[in-house]
Amino acid sequence: MATKVYLKQGKEKPILRGHPWIFSGAIQTIEDYQEPGDLCDIFSHDKSFLARGYINRKSQITCRVLAHAEVPIDADFFRKRIQQALKYRQETLPPKTDAYRLINAEGDFLPGLIVDVYGMGLVCQFSTAGAGRWKTEIVSILDDLLQPTFIFERSDMAARTEEGLKPVKGPLSGELKSPVEIQEHGHRFQVKIPEGQKTGFFLDQRENRQLFGSLAEGKRVCDCFCYTGGFSVYAGGGGAKSIVAVDSSKEALELTWKNLAVNKLNSILSDLVCQDVFGYLRQLTDQFDLIALDPPPFARKKGDVLKASRGYKDVNMWALKNLARGGMLFTFSCSRAIDVKLFRQIVFAAAVDAKRQVQIIDRLGLPLDHPVSLYHPEGEYLKGLVLRVVE
Repeated sequence: MATKVYLKQGKEKPILRGHPWIFSGAIQTIEDYQEPGDLCDIFSHDKSFLARGYINRKSQITCRVLAHAEVPIDADFFRKRIQQALKYRQETLPPKTDAYRLINAEGDFLPGLIVDVYGMGLVCQFSTAGAGRWKTEIVSILDDLLQPTFIFERSDMAARTEEGLKPVKGPLSGELKSPVEIQEHGHRFQVKIPEGQKTGFFLDQRENRQLFGSLAEGKRVCDCFCYTGGFSVYAGGGGAKSIVAVDSSKEALELTWKNLAVNKLNSILSDLVCQDVFGYLRQLTDQFDLIALDPPPFARKKGDVLKASRGYKDVNMWALKNLARGGMLFTFSCSRAIDVKLFRQIVFAAAVDAKRQVQIIDRLGLPLDHPVSLYHPEGEYLKGLVLRVVE
């Protein structure tokens, strides 16, 4: 028997408009609840059916919607959703690319589930109790549809603690031989899946890296927060004059070197700098023609926004100060708590303090394999600007 969730009067509007989350404060009563991850039916205060999904009373986001109709939630339901997502990726994946996001949680109407493809293998994240309850069925479906050489779980993200869940990391199917080599637009990358950020690589920046590389010919390039050198490799492939890669992690810089080497681009590398990016930019005496600024999330929750805003402003100000006239800055925020409007305001303030005349050349975001539900704007976490310093 599914758990029954009854909302307070007036709280049904977001669900009727397609939003997939129900917060604890919107709920009037819950009946027949047993344990986190149970299926639930959601009703308005007058007992009209609204939706069907998962429930976890330990989470502030108590219910996550799977369907707005009284359809069976079973293995066949998940198979159809995964098949739809796979068909879309097969239709839109760029050439010479074998790494991409197959399932983007709410963006593919499967809350709590991330599946990334790395060559012949898969990496899964189950961030909610509800998604985790279907792990066996989902792994079986993925094995059947894609015949991967391995399926590895990276459910070690901070979001699991909000669900009352412990981090989990390990093999689900097959054998992972690390590092895994992938290809993006013909560029080769070594990915250490068990140790890497997110599921191993920043797949969401693929198209932004492609644009960055297309503007790099003859340029002096600085790749800040370089991680494993994604922007550096694309810049090198695009004909950059020189590249400086900066990160506070020695291990990340070692993999940056390997990724440049596997693409035969080491000769373009001027320096690998193991240093805090803020400190590096402050003490610079040289100027660059093209800078990538892709920091980790400074704001993981709303309470972090003020401090994060100061950090984004400071690092953008120093990046703009260190661009030559006519130089370009690719600047990003992946903090969910910083929306597009606030990010642009922060960058505006940074440009004022840098005393530079700045143009917006482009606005950047997620690639085609990271769809966002129109009803779930919270899924649009990555936002970016391409700025040009006129003088």
